[in-house]
Amino acid sequence: MKSKQYSIKVFETTIEDELQFIDFFDNNYMLFKDHLIVIEGDFPDRIREYLEKKNLKYLHNVILPKGRTRKALEVELKAQNADAEISAQIVQQELHKLENQLQNNLTVLDEMIRSGRELNIKGDLLLLNRVNSGATIKTSGNLIITKVVEGAIRCKGNFMMLTASPKANIVFHDVEVDNSLLEDRLNRVELKNNEIIITPVLKKEINWAL
Repeated sequence: MKSKQYSIKVFETTIEDELQFIDFFDNNYMLFKDHLIVIEGDFPDRIREYLEKKNLKYLHNVILPKGRTRKALEVELKAQNADAEISAQIVQQELHKLENQLQNNLTVLDEMIRSGRELNIKGDLLLLNRVNSGATIKTSGNLIITKVVEGAIRCKGNFMMLTASPKANIVFHDVEVDNSLLEDRLNRVELKNNEIIITPVLKKEINWAL
């Protein structure tokens, strides 16, 4: 794949008076001839023809991403790295528990489960990648997935640990789990006394699913 990255100048505006708009660009053509002009709201044919005649590049009713400062990017990256380190530590702890419980019945995979693929695992599964929409994982044992789940999960173990997107379809012991309880954080889903309990791993509160 060949790609290029550009830094462009953008001028956002609305059109309230067509003649005033045309006069403005006539008077400031040299300033804006290398800008991308983003028109918000009404976009009369006369203005469209004018911009094309002037060979000015434009977009209509498009929301462009806003740039962030270097400091803001560094703060965001630092927070993401901290969250990743915490999640990794938690996964390691759960792995240690699994290894103590099941000596030779743990499958470990480090690959993306793509759309159309179906995994049937006898025993426990540790997946170090994501599950795409349209993919299915079925496991008779415990399940840990370290990245987001967008596909279907069928688990009959004692517990699961995962983060689900709104696209996911999560079924634990033949009961469909509400995705809103699994979004945006790593969750532990377990069966206790015939009840499904969902615990946000990084928080103390417990949500009851049934």
